[in-house]
Amino acid sequence: MNHFAVTGTFILYLIITLAVGYIAYKRTSSSSDYFLGGRSLGPFTAAISADASDMSGWLLMGLPGYAYVAGVQSLWLAGGLLIGKYLNWLICAKRLRTYSIVADDSLTLPEFLARRFGDRSKLLQAVSASFILLFFLFYTSSGLVAGGKLFESVFGFDYRIAVVVATVCVISYTLWGGFLAVAWTDVIQGLLMLAALLIVPIAAMSGGVGDFTRALELKNPELLTLFHDVKGQPLSAVAIVSLLAWGLGYFGQPHILARFKATRSNAAIKTARRIAVSWAALSMAGAVLVGLVGIVYADNHAIRVADSEAIFMLLVNAIFHPVVAGVLLAAVLAAIMSTADSQLLVSAAALAEDFYRQAFRPKASSREIVMISRISVAVLAGVALVLAMNPDRSVLGLVSYAWAGFGAAFGPVLLLSLYWKRMNRNGALAGIAVGGLTVVVWKSMSGGLFELYEILPGFISATLAAIGVSRLSGQPPQAVQQQFDRFAECCKTG
Repeated sequence: MNHFAVTGTFILYLIITLAVGYIAYKRTSSSSDYFLGGRSLGPFTAAISADASDMSGWLLMGLPGYAYVAGVQSLWLAGGLLIGKYLNWLICAKRLRTYSIVADDSLTLPEFLARRFGDRSKLLQAVSASFILLFFLFYTSSGLVAGGKLFESVFGFDYRIAVVVATVCVISYTLWGGFLAVAWTDVIQGLLMLAALLIVPIAAMSGGVGDFTRALELKNPELLTLFHDVKGQPLSAVAIVSLLAWGLGYFGQPHILARFKATRSNAAIKTARRIAVSWAALSMAGAVLVGLVGIVYADNHAIRVADSEAIFMLLVNAIFHPVVAGVLLAAVLAAIMSTADSQLLVSAAALAEDFYRQAFRPKASSREIVMISRISVAVLAGVALVLAMNPDRSVLGLVSYAWAGFGAAFGPVLLLSLYWKRMNRNGALAGIAVGGLTVVVWKSMSGGLFELYEILPGFISATLAAIGVSRLSGQPPQAVQQQFDRFAECCKTG
């Protein structure tokens, strides 16, 4: 590959993102601007930004890699995610945006939960922020691992140097531009990701694959079955439920939920939902096709695939002119940056708003909070960089752990907070703690029922804990119930 052409494409891409970051920096003057963009996102920006920040490097590396080794079975995972995404937009988006405004214009998820349940002790806010920091460090490190694999594959860098380069790229504009920079660059990145995932499999099928379904059938007919693994063994109920259960994670992802709060009006939510679900369906279909077509293409052209998660990059290198390849590989960088930047921003908000302001400087100005947030972005990126230094880590493996952690810790509590007036602070604390800890403990076990994806037992246990403790610990304060009534009335009036 012509590294000069690819390098030039990457540099141009980074210049564009830095320019967007600078423009956003000039429009960022308060903590509301830095964390939620002043709640000004239109439906298209909100939808594509939510999708791009959601999918990350796993969409161009993890999912194609899984399809490469598992075949059509990967559709269970993609289908579960698509259903979860649709339901999240349908039942959470409008209500969360409305309630976050009613709850004294809450900016972060921990802040919203504290105000929703009238927690003056700030314990709920601190516990929520702690879980956000814990799981986001793993999530962000997955993006840096993906970035390391990208630069290692394209430029032949040593893996550790490649991870450092990826980290610098990720924080280059997030540090200064905040939410607006992240959202605006997400639109560019999301469209680039979608284009790449549609172009690559089509080009591969027309350039040396032929009838790839017939070729897959000849290679291993089990690659084309939904209910058997590649060895011909029937998929267990545990395996199918585990793949579908990925969809539950959407209800607890702080970086996705932030897009709901940042949308400029409730009327824009419906349009945004349609755009978001359409983008996700096309992108995941393309990602699965990349993996399936890659099986045949690699066999036909004697391409050695040492790492299945690199199949997208291998196809791009083999098929396209260096300039076009540079653009398509920039899509991988876009996927990595679009999620890692959002995760760093939410984590920085947790440190600045939910720890620093609450514990040390209650009267800190917006300018001071923004400064602390920028310092937090750099520090957190450094910690994630250390976690990403192991070249044997799997992108999908890191994402699955963090996804489960957020989904179980925050999903049930958020849903109950939006729909159940009887929910109280103690129930919320129990739900977050039990859900998050269940994921950590379940992940450490193996065999039998413990092969079930940890998000499902975590989600169930968190729901039971939140409901049980809320019922046992009495009615929420009168002011909290009145706030819920105001919220319900706002939902009715739009």
